[in-house]
Amino acid sequence: MLKSPVFSVIGENIHTTRVLMRKGKRVTLDPNGRECVTYRGVDGVQQFMTIPDEFKRTKVYEEGRVKHFMIAVSKGMSEDPYEQKQGEAYIAVEIERQERFGSTFLDLNIDEISHRIEIQKKAIKWLVGFFGSISNLPPSIDSSSPEIISAGLEEYERIGRPQGDPMINSASLERVGVLDLVSAHKGHVIVTAAGFDSMPSDEEGRLENAVKMVDQCRDRNISFDRIHIDPLLFPISVDQTFGNHYLEAVRLMRMEFGEEVRITGGLSNVSFGLPARRLINDTFIRLAIDAGVDSGILNPIESNWSRVMGLDLESDRVKVAMDMLLGRDEFCMNFIASFREGRLAD
Repeated sequence: MLKSPVFSVIGENIHTTRVLMRKGKRVTLDPNGRECVTYRGVDGVQQFMTIPDEFKRTKVYEEGRVKHFMIAVSKGMSEDPYEQKQGEAYIAVEIERQERFGSTFLDLNIDEISHRIEIQKKAIKWLVGFFGSISNLPPSIDSSSPEIISAGLEEYERIGRPQGDPMINSASLERVGVLDLVSAHKGHVIVTAAGFDSMPSDEEGRLENAVKMVDQCRDRNISFDRIHIDPLLFPISVDQTFGNHYLEAVRLMRMEFGEEVRITGGLSNVSFGLPARRLINDTFIRLAIDAGVDSGILNPIESNWSRVMGLDLESDRVKVAMDMLLGRDEFCMNFIASFREGRLAD
């Protein structure tokens, strides 16, 4: 588990974007021969969530993937008590796991449930309401749409803010108005270093955008201790400079803002498209913490604090990962070759 008294974890797994492979171990047949997603309940007993026929007609399914949280949310919203129970049970297990493994907030995102805003708003309200009835942690309400964020926050207020102040994910120069929601609902906020109409190309651009966003927070009396700055991390497989851009931006932001703000990011983004993702993620989390990161948008079940902090930075496997992450391995060629040769195993 990634659990530390000083590191804030925004658990990221309760998203309708999440997929399982149809050929993987989690997709199987239940005792009645129906295709389903299998999982262990909170009591450890094997459970099954059937895959509805309408999902089998989607392009994602035809391509061999199952959007399991999309199915769970859809079932939870159903008027059929049996379907509703299946969806609620599946989400409840993930909430319990994310809590047990050290999350501080739990990120809730339903954007891909539908292209229709009314269905999206209905879905976030249902999910926030169900979450509020069973969770011990505050929600992080996550959407690309301010309208959906607002709907989620309204529902959280309606049920009495049972877990305390929520997180809003996220605000940017393109969506400064989200900060008005943060102020109105007395929330925490992730502010990204994205520009008004483009992504920053280097660490200086990230800092410049972050300064503008923090100024906007000040204008709304949002205190530093409620601000999580995301400098933006992109896959190292796309450009070997992306790791350094993020890490250098973190160092610059620490010098600019001091210790009161939190610096966060989707830390597992760095390994997208590469093998040995756990090694890459663990190594990068360690580098990020050393640079000044004290928060992460990640799955704490897949990241282990003692393993990250206990990494042997002098081991060959970690050095290979560090060379790639710090831009010293063009096109990740040495890392990929080392993986193929079996030199990256624990």
